[in-house]
Parts: sequence; structure tokens; C-alpha cells
Amino acid sequence: MTPLLTLTQWLSPGFPTGAFAYSHGLEQVIHDDVVSDAASLELWLADILRYGAGWQDAVLLVQALAPGVDHTALDATARALQPGFERLQETLEQGAAFARTVAAMTGRALPPRALPVAVGEATAPLGLPPEQVVALFLQGFTANLVTIAVRHIPLGQTEGQGVLARLAPVIAELAPRAAVATLDALGNCALAADLAAFRHETKDVRLFRT
Repeated sequence: MTPLLTLTQWLSPGFPTGAFAYSHGLEQVIHDDVVSDAASLELWLADILRYGAGWQDAVLLVQALAPGVDHTALDATARALQPGFERLQETLEQGAAFARTVAAMTGRALPPRALPVAVGEATAPLGLPPEQVVALFLQGFTANLVTIAVRHIPLGQTEGQGVLARLAPVIAELAPRAAVATLDALGNCALAADLAAFRHETKDVRLFRT
């Protein structure tokens, strides 16, 4: 029970990685009125989970949990897969904050890495099933973006929680697939999300860092 509670704490949106400052391009698509209500938010996030950073990070996380993995090489792969400056900044800064906080709590030496690699390296000693780690990781990622949408569309708290609840089956579908995936399964075809991140980089006034 303790390892699961530890993992839940580490992957909570309240864990100090600064996730609240990163919208993953969501600020841009809300500004463009592409995402304007609960229904469009749900569709957008489902695509991110299935075809974008959700799936990509899930595969990287599972690889980082494997015994004997070269985390430095995997981190280089994770960095190379980022489509632009903002997305690289997002994964590196959150990964560094995650590793720094866990290291301070546990006394382990955890270097800064891209977020999914940092999470995998830190959580591997907990001995939890990869499927479970991935599911909680994706839920935390999605919950943070829902919170941003609630504040920025604006969207009611109840509507936001409804979106998160309706995305649970998507997360439940992806987690077991990612748990047995290899690096050959990596891929990102959420082009609209990537383009939104590119456009957000050049905004003069921004509420969020990405």
C-alpha cells in the first residue's frame, strides 16, 4: 500500500513540478476558440493522450522503469522527440523539478531529466506494475490541463471534473498498451497541438509558459 500512496503523491498535480505554469499549447487553442467548452476540451485532450505527448511520454516512462536501462541515453531520446522549444522546456523543467523534489525527500541521487524519464527512474524502486504507473502519470497530466481549462476558458469545476472522468477510459485503454510497448511504438501525430505550441512561443502576452 505504501508504494502506491507514494506514487499517488508524486504524480498528484499538487506535487511541486510547477505543472500549473504549463498549458501544453492549450492557452493558444483556447485563444483561437478551437477549445471553448467541455466537449471541445475533451476531444482535444483525448487526441493528446492517444496521438500526442500522452502516448509518447507513456512509452518513454515504461522504458525508464525497465531494469538496467540507460537513463542518460533514454533522456537524450526524449529530448530529441520534442517538436519545439516550448515542449522541450516543459518536459525538462518539470522533470528537473520532479527529480529535485524526490531526491530531497528520499536522499537518492536523481539527475534532471525529461519528465517521463525522471518519473520512471524515480519510481522504479517502488516496484509497482508499469501499467499502474502509466495510468496515474497520464491522469496527473490530464488533470493539470483540465485545471488550466477551468481557469482559462472559463469552465465550471463540475464540467471540468466531468471531462476528466470521461477521459478515464482513454487512460485505461492506453496504460496496458504502453506497459508492453517498445521504443519502436514511439510516435507523435498530434500536429495541431504541435503547431499550437509553435504559435504560443511567439505570443507577446502569455499567462502560461507553454
